Amino acid sequence: MSKTELAEGVYWVGAIDWNIRNFHGYSTHVGTTYNAYLVVDEKVALIDTVKAPFYRELKARVEQLVPFADIDYVVSNHVEMDHSGSLPMVMQAAKNARLITLEKFGENGLSKTFHSKWPTIAVKEGSELKLGKRTLTFIPTPMLHWPDSMCTYLAEDRILFSMDAFGQHLATSKRFDDEVGLDIIMPQAAKYYANILMPFGDLIVKAVEKLGSIDIDMIAPSHGMIWRSHLSDILKAYTSWGQGDTVKKALVIYDTMWGSTEKMALALAEGIAGEGIEVKVYNLTHSDHSDIIREVLDARAVLVGSPTLNNGMFPTVAQFLCYLRGLKPRGKIGAAFGSHGWAGGGVKAVQQELEAAGIELMDSGLAFKFVPDADELQKCADFGRIVAQAIEKGGG
Repeated sequence: MSKTELAEGVYWVGAIDWNIRNFHGYSTHVGTTYNAYLVVDEKVALIDTVKAPFYRELKARVEQLVPFADIDYVVSNHVEMDHSGSLPMVMQAAKNARLITLEKFGENGLSKTFHSKWPTIAVKEGSELKLGKRTLTFIPTPMLHWPDSMCTYLAEDRILFSMDAFGQHLATSKRFDDEVGLDIIMPQAAKYYANILMPFGDLIVKAVEKLGSIDIDMIAPSHGMIWRSHLSDILKAYTSWGQGDTVKKALVIYDTMWGSTEKMALALAEGIAGEGIEVKVYNLTHSDHSDIIREVLDARAVLVGSPTLNNGMFPTVAQFLCYLRGLKPRGKIGAAFGSHGWAGGGVKAVQQELEAAGIELMDSGLAFKFVPDADELQKCADFGRIVAQAIEKGGG
């Protein structure tokens, strides 16, 4: 088992999950990592643990460096089980270790999760822990993305252990950004942000500003690659995503029963593309929700179509819009469309969900009975052009 050193006496001791394909509803087509870090000084600190099934891998990596019983401190930056799942085994093996967590939320979260009484040090903004030559400083980042979330900063080596911020679900045999390349990492970082952190844009911007006052040479997140060469790229991206910046792009997202709503979707897309604006079309039966959300992140327009079923939305559309509403996308315009039989309702329901998600509606919705004829499809194409012109006028 190879050793990965971030700086002298600072090591990655995490685990690689090559096979995971679903992370509580988020598709992980290329797996993930559970990153944990070991700082070896006069005192030894383990920063985060790993998902419970990967404890043996963590333990083996640690014991290449020091006996597990020599760990003095275990830092829990986040209670969620992909980071804390192996804590019971870790605390049993590191019998003299004290657990460090954020006061109140971290303490309560760990207590209610594990129902164990471990020796604990509760920390707050600016709390420090001397390890010898090195010092750990704790930086609360509440709601990024849980109330207990915090970063740990190793001042002497200018390493920020950033927890979920700046991470990606990406499994590789490499550990650093410059070993893999931005072309591979950034799409995964964007998908991670869109599906996990997008609701917290204002807090993200403040957090990046806060971290800007710290000298950072390396960002070591809890998932994916460690940033050592492209810090400015990921920090700039997080600021842009947090501000809700968009590009000149429209999404047409729909499902269909007998092809009528699909005809409308394609006509809308044709109208948008005819004005020179990028458009992407997704059928919800055949497309992955979390992949679509990655595209929503920087799209300016989001058009959602549904046939009417029992006076409401088609189930796949309802599921997607429920997911979208929770993520609270910013800076979007949009509209609803769809076909119905004798009675409508689907388009109205989509409009309500889009509004609830914070999307600015451009229109009262396009709703046609049964199979749209040539004139109705022309109305769809014409509306697509209006959407494209709004995107162009808004500058993305």
